Amino acid sequence: MHIAVLMLGLMTIATAPSLQAQPAAKPVRLVVLGDSLSAGLGLSAQDAFPAKLKKSLQDKGIAVDMTNAGVSGDTSSGGRDRLDWSVPDGTDGVIVELGANDALRGIDPDLTRAALTDIVQRLKARKIAVMLCGMLAPPNYGADYAARFNSIYPDLAKKFDVPLYPFFLDGVAADAKLNQADGIHPTAEGVDIIVGNIMPTAEAFLGTITEQRR
Repeated sequence: MHIAVLMLGLMTIATAPSLQAQPAAKPVRLVVLGDSLSAGLGLSAQDAFPAKLKKSLQDKGIAVDMTNAGVSGDTSSGGRDRLDWSVPDGTDGVIVELGANDALRGIDPDLTRAALTDIVQRLKARKIAVMLCGMLAPPNYGADYAARFNSIYPDLAKKFDVPLYPFFLDGVAADAKLNQADGIHPTAEGVDIIVGNIMPTAEAFLGTITEQRR
């Protein structure tokens, strides 16, 4: 009698739904499509922007698989040309960090705008979420060039209804302590500043992706 009651109790515990293991959240698959600023030129792999962003997100309990698809020297047109193989099927979201080399080389802003437009359109057509990282033109090309270039990112964010982090190097640009000897590429400490500043936008972006999965 006592054994039967004990066995019944054990069976009840074993089959109780509340005690069954819950499946872990499926990681969000992110690709950072960028140039040397996100590739981590001059830094170790773990100090590059994608790796540090992944760690910050994981520290917040956000499961993410992060691919660093940054190519040093790449322009927006270069990113567009390699888009299909840089962003594999199954990707949930892409953080686009392109345009710095366009601005440094004085490339016609119309070409940059066309390339970034194509990137966003093609990703959205594949049902992949997009987050834009803005860039600002250096002052040496004049006010007209800067106005044409700087307007690209907010214009595209509004047109395609995608989140925008207005200036990727905010808080780091022109600060010698946070840049390498070339004065352009962030140090590991500079990347920490970028990640800290961009986290609210990145968290909201991943939250939207997670909601759309449900």
